[in-house]
Parts: sequence; structure tokens; C-alpha cells
Amino acid sequence: MYNSVKKKFKTLVLAVAAQGLLTSTVAFADESKYGFGRTATQEEIAGWDIDIRPDGQGLPAGSGSVADGEGLYEAKCASCHGLFGEGEGRWPVLAGGEGTLAHERPEKTVGSYWPYASTLWDYTRRAMPFTAPQSLTADETYAITAYVLYLNEIVDEEFVLSKENFSTIKMPNEPNFFEDDRPDVKNTTCMKDCKDPASIKVVSTIAGVTPLEHLEEGAAETAAEAASETTHGKAIYNQSCAVCHDHGVAGSPKTGDADAWGDRIATGTEMLVKRAITGYVGDEGVMPPKGGNMSLSDEDVAEAVHYMIEKSQ
Repeated sequence: MYNSVKKKFKTLVLAVAAQGLLTSTVAFADESKYGFGRTATQEEIAGWDIDIRPDGQGLPAGSGSVADGEGLYEAKCASCHGLFGEGEGRWPVLAGGEGTLAHERPEKTVGSYWPYASTLWDYTRRAMPFTAPQSLTADETYAITAYVLYLNEIVDEEFVLSKENFSTIKMPNEPNFFEDDRPDVKNTTCMKDCKDPASIKVVSTIAGVTPLEHLEEGAAETAAEAASETTHGKAIYNQSCAVCHDHGVAGSPKTGDADAWGDRIATGTEMLVKRAITGYVGDEGVMPPKGGNMSLSDEDVAEAVHYMIEKSQ
């Protein structure tokens, strides 16, 4: 009887050991996964995989003429980039600048600097208009791209841009771009002793708006005073709000314009903060959630709103 019990016990131990080995094997096989989420569907991947290569690979079917692009450009682009691509305020200039790249202050525009038309098409669809990125259809993007090329005298006014003829567009400055073959460009990125991202706080950035205060007369004498007056709300404003609220883009009230802010302030600070966080579309204008910068916290947005109210009363 002892031998029989011993034999059964040995069989049980082996079975348990085998089960443990199987569990360990399965756990090892799943080590590359984090245990949450799911595999993205092809449709979801396609929603992100929208880049256009220099040879036109990735372009969707469609077409757009210079004539159609003119109306679209005036409605969706001119308020920032000017009727003829000359740029409004401190928004980027899109046309002109030929022959200036060797100058001390070159004018880097689509026509004078950019090497590929695919960059223009890709960026226009991906990020424009500023207040409603990725809202353009493929045909609208072709048309606006064609018009900007026309403003730079790269195509004529009868031109119709399409997927089929896109590769025929040759940008004036393309020959001046080349692959950097210096050995130091092949270095491996160092990922050791990195600074903790949680300790990094962005307090200012040009964000498409280059501040000119440092060029003003007497800036050196007032630097200390200006620094003491800078608040977090002002920093957030310069980072993410000034690009629209300095120029009244898309109906946004200009900061400092008491008349434009009067009725808005009357609705209450709480309502203004809510609109700034969640976004707003109405007769008064359009504002994307958090001004389009979703990395901001609700507190950041609130402080920026308080700063604008203070400056506009």
C-alpha cells in the first residue's frame, strides 16, 4: 500500500510541476505585452497612416484646380497667410523669397525653399486650417495645394493637380537638398541618465509666434522687471493662445480689446474657462478644445483665461 501511495504522490508532483512549467511558458510568451488594450484594426491604422512621400506614394484619389483653390484659400487660409501668401502678422509667408536663401535673412517659403510638393499637400491636409485640422477633403487639399503652387509661379492658372500628375511637380529648390553623409549623423541616440519627464515644465515657446520684446529699446534695463511680472498664465497664453488671440483668428477676441471681451466676460469666468477647455463653435467664432494643445491641463487653460480677462477689462 505504501508503494501505491508513493507512486500516486509522485504522479501528482509531476503533474503539478508540468502545470507550473506550462504557466511559466505562457507568461514568458506574453512578456512582450502590457496586459491591457487591444490590437489596432486596419481601419484605425489607416486613420493615422496618412503621410505622403516625395514620390506621391500615399496620395488619395482626387483632384483640384487652381481656380477652385483660390476660393478655398481665401476662405480658409488667407486670414493667416495673406491673400497672396505674404503672411499676416507673424504667420508664415507662403510665397515669394526667390533668390534669398544666400542672404543673411533668407525668405524661406514654399516656392523658395521647400524641396517637395508632397510636404505641402501632407501638411495642409494634416494640420490646416489651424482651427479645424484634417477637416479638408482630398479634393479641397489638391485645390489649395495647386493654388499655393500657382502663387509661387510653379504651375499656371489653368493647372489641375491630381494623384496622377502629382509626381510631375518639381520644386525649384529640390536640387539643393542632399543626404547628409557625415559620420556623426549615424550616432545612436543615448537613452541613459535621462531627465525625468515629470520634472520638465514648458513655460514658454515661440509656437509659431516669435516674440519681439527683446528687440525693443531699453529691453536690457527692463528685463528684470518683465521677468518678475511673468506669470504662468501669461506663459501658457504665449505658448498656445497668442497665435489666435493676438490677431483675432477665426473670430477669437483679441486680447486687450475691451469691447470684444465685454459680453464674454459678462457670461462669467467659469463659462469662459469651460469653453476654453471643451472648445466652442458659435456665431461669435470657433475655438478648438484647449486651443488645439491637448497637452495642457485644465488648470493651465484656466490660468491663461484669467490672464486674458485681466488684460482685456
